[in-house]
This record gives sequence, C-alpha cells and structure tokens, in this order.
Amino acid sequence: MDKRQQGKRTSKDLQLDQFRTDDRNKKLTTNQGLKMAEDEHSLTAGERGPTLMEDFHFREKMTHFDHERIPERVVHARGFAAHGEFEAYQSMEKYTKAGFLSEKGKKTPVFVRFSTVVGQKGSTDIPRDVRGFATKFYTDEGNYDLVSNNMPIFFIQDGIKFPDLVHSIKPEPHNEIPQATGAHDTFWDFVINNQETANQVMWLMSPRALPRSFRMMEGFSINTFRFVNAEGKSRFVRFKWIPVLGLHSFEWDEAQKVSGNDPDFNRRDLWMNIEMGNYPEFELGVQIIEEKDEFKFDFDILDATKFWPEEEIPVKVIGKMTLNRNVDNYFSETEQVAFHPGHVVPGIDFSNDPLLQGRLFSYTDTQLIRLGGPNFHEIPINRPVCPFHNNQRDGYNRQTINVGKVAYNKNSLADGTPAPASEEEGGYVHYQEKVEGRKVRARSESFKDHFSQARMFWNSLADFEKNHIIEAFSFEVGKVNSQEIRQGVVDMFAKVDQGLMTAVAKKINANPPKESHVKYNKKSPAVSMSNTVRKPQTRRAGIIVGEGFDGNSLGDVLDKLKEAGITADFISERQGTIKGQDGYKAEANHTFTTTHAVLYDGIIIAGGTGENTAKFKRDASEFINDTFKHYKTIGVTAGGNDLFAQSMAKEGPGVIMESGRRDFGHALVDSFAQYKHHDRKF
Repeated sequence: MDKRQQGKRTSKDLQLDQFRTDDRNKKLTTNQGLKMAEDEHSLTAGERGPTLMEDFHFREKMTHFDHERIPERVVHARGFAAHGEFEAYQSMEKYTKAGFLSEKGKKTPVFVRFSTVVGQKGSTDIPRDVRGFATKFYTDEGNYDLVSNNMPIFFIQDGIKFPDLVHSIKPEPHNEIPQATGAHDTFWDFVINNQETANQVMWLMSPRALPRSFRMMEGFSINTFRFVNAEGKSRFVRFKWIPVLGLHSFEWDEAQKVSGNDPDFNRRDLWMNIEMGNYPEFELGVQIIEEKDEFKFDFDILDATKFWPEEEIPVKVIGKMTLNRNVDNYFSETEQVAFHPGHVVPGIDFSNDPLLQGRLFSYTDTQLIRLGGPNFHEIPINRPVCPFHNNQRDGYNRQTINVGKVAYNKNSLADGTPAPASEEEGGYVHYQEKVEGRKVRARSESFKDHFSQARMFWNSLADFEKNHIIEAFSFEVGKVNSQEIRQGVVDMFAKVDQGLMTAVAKKINANPPKESHVKYNKKSPAVSMSNTVRKPQTRRAGIIVGEGFDGNSLGDVLDKLKEAGITADFISERQGTIKGQDGYKAEANHTFTTTHAVLYDGIIIAGGTGENTAKFKRDASEFINDTFKHYKTIGVTAGGNDLFAQSMAKEGPGVIMESGRRDFGHALVDSFAQYKHHDRKF
C-alpha cells in the first residue's frame, strides 16, 4: 500500500491527488497526449541527413528541457521539505479567533520547508548559517504561513537594510567567492558598520548555526505579531517551534567533514527518517504580551534584533506538528512552494515591527519573477484547501476557468458577487490600532541598545558554547583580509564580552580590546543548548567489525539499541559478511571508504582485523579519533580493547568500556541519548 494511503489522509492530500501522476507502466506520449513510437532518434532526411524542422517531438522535448530551470531564491535557495499535520492541544479562543487553534484536537495539514540562508541551491547542508523553518498551514479559513528561522532574532531592525545585508554576506561580486559563508571581508565590514547586528552574530557564532538535523533545531517567528480574539482584544505574540528530540548541533570540524562526506546530510536525514516512520515532531509554543505591558521590558518588543527572554515571557505550548510524508516531486512541491508572512487568517494580525513591515512587501514581490507571475497561488502545493473567489483574472499560468462576464466590484450583473464577508461570516478585519505621527525616516530610541541582549546571551551559555563562539569568531574573522576590519570586529564585540575578544584577538593577530563590555548581568538559561532534551531515538551508531570480531556481547547490545530506537550500521574493510568469534556473523553495509565517523552519533568497537592488518588498524583509529574529538559516544567491547588502545581516545565521559560491567547495553543507550560529552578531556 502507498504510504500516503495509510491511516487518515489530510484534506491537502486529497486535493493533491488530482495533480499526481504515475508514469510507470504507461506508454510514452507528447505533452498533447499523442503516443510516440520512437524516442531515441530525431527525424532526419535519411539515416545520415539533417534533422527536419517538422520533428515536433524533438522540438517539444528540447524546448521544455531548455526552460526547466526557474530562478532560485535569492536567499533560502537550498531547502528541503515534508508534509505533515498540526494538532491543537487546547482551545486558544481566549487569545485568538484563528480557527485552526479554536478547539482541542483540531488537525490541520501543513507543509514545512527547512533551508539554509546564504548558499546557492547546490551548496552544502552544513554551513555556519541561519536556518529557515517555514510552515504553511492549510486551514479551513485559508493558508496561514508561519515563516520562521532557527534563531529568535535577526541581523537588522528595518526591512530597508535587507538588500544591504544579503549583498554583504553573499559571495563577493568581483569573483563570486566564497560560497555559503560569512567568512569574508564584506560581511564583517557590514557588521562593524551596522552594530545592530551584534545579537544575531553572537547566535550565528554559536553551535545553533550548525544543527545536527532539521529534526533537532528550534524555529522562531522572529517578528512580533498580534493575536486578536472574537471580542477584538489584541495581544502581542511571538511563535516558537520546539523539537521533541531536543536541540543538538555539530562541532565546526565535524560540520566541515560532514559537508565533504555528505553535503546532503540534513536533507537525507529528514527523508530517511520519515521513510522509516521516525516522524519528526515539533511542539508549537507562543509567547504572549498584553497590550498594557508593551513598554514593560528593558528592550523594545517590536525590535527584531531582540529575543523575548522565556524567563520573563513564558512559552505556552499549544499544539504539536508531526511531519509524516515526504514530497512526491522536489521541484513541484519544495521548489515551487511560496511562503509569505502576510498569508494570515482571522485572529492573526501584524505589529508595527519595521522588519516585518518590510517582509510584507518583499515576499510577494519575489514570487512574481520566480514563479512566473501573480498566479503562483494556483500551483498545487500553494493552493488553499478552502475555495477562493475574487475578480482577479488572467496572467501567466492561469489555471482557473472563471465563468460569466463579470470581473469587477461593485456590480449588478452578478448580483454584487463575489461579495465581501462580514466579520461574523469569517471576513478578515484588521485590528484597529490607533496610529498617528509625522512622516519621518527615524527609529525610536528604544531600538538603540545593540549590546545588552548580546551580553545576556553570552552570560547564559555553558562553557562548551562559549568555547565554540571563540573558535567561530577566530575562524570567520581570521578569513578576513583587511586588518582594519579584523580590529573593528574585536573592538565591537568587546562590548559583548572583553574576555571573548581578548581570546579572539590573540588568535587573529589583532590588538586586544581596550574597552570593557557593557554592564549587563542578566541571564536567560533557556537560550543555552545545555538545557535541552536528550533522547536516544533515531540516533545512528556505527559498529566497527573485522574478521574475528567479538560477537559475544553484540547480540545484547543490538537488542538494546533497537529497543531505544537507535539504528546501527556495521562498518569494515569490505562490504558483505564478516565472520566473528563463535560463529557470529555481521553484514557490513559500509566500509571505511564509503562512510565516515562524522556521519554517526557514536561508534561501537567490536574488534577484529582485516586482510591488511596495518591498514585496518589505521582506518579504525581514524574513526575512533574523530568520534572522540567530536565528543560523541564510543563503546568498546572486550574484543575491541586493542583497537581502542591504538587510538588517541581515552577512557572518560562518553567512553563506555564493556569490561567489568553487566549494563553495557543500557550504558551505551544512555550515552547515545546524551549525544555530546563536552566534559571530555583531551
């Protein structure tokens, strides 16, 4: 049975059925439906003659091929997506009249696209970058798009600066180098000359910029929206996606090696887990501020460069999203999906957040060239599941066949239809906020503190996160050619923490900062990844085996891994059956050549050897060393002691030795759940 036929199908699944086609076991036709008898040779004048213009099949096939590409997104070009369903935990009618949040248990189909920001479509999944987390809810009242990132703040406060930011971080225009990274002069030149970037850059230098999986990263609305209830009462709101599996990331050295071994790592991880039934889950939380409390905080709640500390504004969890189906066609769905923060439903409205106001123009504007005009809403993946009726007509790729001769309002020939719906009938009514003031190009004084929250972020981090940031700055700014810009970064971020930039200055040959950091001692423990959930489910273990490996304990270990939802690959010098002690056999599906330690969440060393003993030991040691270096779990069976002893790894946190313990399997599962062991000593 087809995967999408299992269980209850969503309204979006049913709608998409009419657009799906399966070409298997069908006869070849042209796009006009004409069956073709031949598809290997052009129509020519004789066997060695010229191709004839009347060859309509060649012309159609080649013309379509020549026009298959569309412009990639300027940002968020590299993305991957999946279908799913959102279920509300409770009624939110007290806060919003949005129908999909109106009752406990109500389910809404969703489509989610994860992405990197800077890189082109063909770049790697694992650059140091912000990640997009865009969700399209196909609600009964129309499409609602929650267009988020995996960090709660942004680089700039006003949308008018967005082209400048993107131009600075993209490859430099004179040579189109470097790809998918901010480790170059123009980006850091922008940073030091636009110091509102300080908070976002600190998050960008943290481990959050290198997510282990799309399934293990958070999502934030960044901008401030409004909830409006049926009585017209408004409250400010920000949204947060919380991964059920916890928040986990790569080390920088690990990320670089993952990119080299599998640049599709994150998308492959998402695809494979959905195919295996390990459906990613995210809880939706909201932070709500009463209108009367708008000016209560020591930051401006409309400033997109500031996050809302969860200790001051708690997150209320209101539902859960489950991604349970992969796309059928990457281009038709993932590439053509069009998100826009202005796609809202009754009960969700906008604030005066100046970055949000800019986004409300930009997102529609960019789709016009990418998707061929104003009818991108008719592409199957973008179509709402509810009917839509208006007097818009024509344009490129129009699919709707509108009947009748009326295409305007007001009218009498069609009895005044389609007519506006009243608020009681579900018509969207903007919140009536009183707005007054002179036309100015200026920003409130409350937007001008750029360093206090960046300082709070630093104050809140665990040691391993702080060390990561030091190394990240050292790498990124170390790639900058201009000594003046290097020094500018040191001086700017000394306002966040003097010790941080003293350490960085030493590594990048810059002068240590002269000024101290801002006097701000608040902490927000919620921003530290050290406080995340840790679960073993969907972890991947690599088991190193050679001929004569220790098979006695592996049976129990494999049972414990399977029970915990951990998948395992046997890795050896060759693929196929590897014979162990006491007749135990393992099917090696990978070799030291076809995979790498960084593609696993930890390894288990079962020992044995290969035809070339020295090479086997060297290859195994490289696996062990990288796993140890990246703070991941190493399990050592009694037969694996010799291989372990020849590596650089040492006993300690996250290194589980079988010798002398009966709970080897359980201990391994607990260690895999922990994922990283940053208290490990080298």
